Amino acid sequence: MNFIFKNALALAVIGTVAAVLPACKKKEGCTDPTALNYDPDADKDCCCEYASSKEFTITDLGSGVMQVEGETDVNYTFSAANKWLLKGFVYVNSGATLTVEPGTIVKGDKASKGSLIVRRGGKLMAAGTQNQPIVFTSNQPAGSRDYGDWGGIILCGRATQNQPSDPTVEGGPDATYGGTQDNDNSGVMQYVRIEFPGIAFQPNQEINGLTLAAVGSGTTIDHVQVSYSGDDSYEWFGGAVNCKYMIAFRGWDDEFDTDFGYHGKVQFGLGLRDPDIADVSGSNGFESDNDAAGDPYSPYTMPVFSNMSLYGPYTVSASINGQFKRGGHLRRNTKLNCYNSVIAGWPTGLLIDGSGAQANADADELRVRNTTLAGCPSTLEVESGGSWDVSTWFNTASYNNSIISDLTDLMIAYPMSLSAPDLLPTAGSPLLSGSDFTSGPVTDSFFNSTSYVGAFGSTDWTAGWTNWDPQNTPY
Repeated sequence: MNFIFKNALALAVIGTVAAVLPACKKKEGCTDPTALNYDPDADKDCCCEYASSKEFTITDLGSGVMQVEGETDVNYTFSAANKWLLKGFVYVNSGATLTVEPGTIVKGDKASKGSLIVRRGGKLMAAGTQNQPIVFTSNQPAGSRDYGDWGGIILCGRATQNQPSDPTVEGGPDATYGGTQDNDNSGVMQYVRIEFPGIAFQPNQEINGLTLAAVGSGTTIDHVQVSYSGDDSYEWFGGAVNCKYMIAFRGWDDEFDTDFGYHGKVQFGLGLRDPDIADVSGSNGFESDNDAAGDPYSPYTMPVFSNMSLYGPYTVSASINGQFKRGGHLRRNTKLNCYNSVIAGWPTGLLIDGSGAQANADADELRVRNTTLAGCPSTLEVESGGSWDVSTWFNTASYNNSIISDLTDLMIAYPMSLSAPDLLPTAGSPLLSGSDFTSGPVTDSFFNSTSYVGAFGSTDWTAGWTNWDPQNTPY
């Protein structure tokens, strides 16, 4: 066989083999890293699977009422054209924004403990106006509403708090809170009323009227009225959110409760009590703890309150529920600051409870300045058996605090009406002067400098958007 023939035969054989062998195939799989079944070894794209977005379950109940259940990963709007009913725990998830239009009415279902929970990374944009406030209220008919008719509103953020891990929020919802972002933004709440909320599932596991859990200072909160809460009106668990124009009206337990390292600022707050209604655990104006054990964890609970008017049960009636306790119960290593305020008509004005809080007061970290205690049968106390000299501390001349024994000397409306409260001090009232914003944390630009102490001077900022009789309001 000659050379040319042999080469031709070899080439023919190679070609035949090549024709018979299958071509090399690329590995098929999902090449999208965002997919659930991403395969980093795949080089031919196919079959990607993605998580489905969760959306509210909306049921039209007729008569313009829309029932809301479940959770959402996508943006949603509650329009003022409808009424909205929260059934069970309703969640706004991370990345989603719930917008509530001015004038919208949102009700909570009683049987399912309807509640609105904004998880970390979610936002609630509830910007009402003075003439069109947003109302979260009971689903019961007028005249039949009661404390704890629904759960409440819970905002969870990524700001700092002082517990060893990111806790689960109180009250049963599946939501954690905490992080490192003190400027975190959970949205807006302006001109909002929250009526008949607050459920205690078990001791120390309650949903408050408004719970702010590690909410950051990027959040805007002002002009909020919590009425008839079945637990605390407001409770902060860590966080750095700042608030103005806050009302706690006829609540069951405490009015302004701070825990787990809350270190934001609050100005212009009103507490007004029903003298017949108090919690078996003892109802207070302020209640403040670093944590339940008084641990020296950072950040410390160190809020700065200014221009607070905490009007206790004696401002309304001489006969009160025996479970009312103190205008301020400061305990368990708190470093709360109270400036330019009035605490009036409580059985006890201030209780500085325990060596931790007392040491913080001695170190000038727990502060009460330019504050009046009025009409409190027991003005200042320490824990039973304690020997710390609370009177000398409170009456330090440079602190500019004062004690008035008779409520009438405040020259405010007395007794205070709960149906149409007259909140402005009259001419000559000691509340119309005596404030100081020249030193300490109240020099911060957040605070509006006033000449008066307490929440009110000559302007009633509650006008137009509040409701002092939500029991009988047709919604």
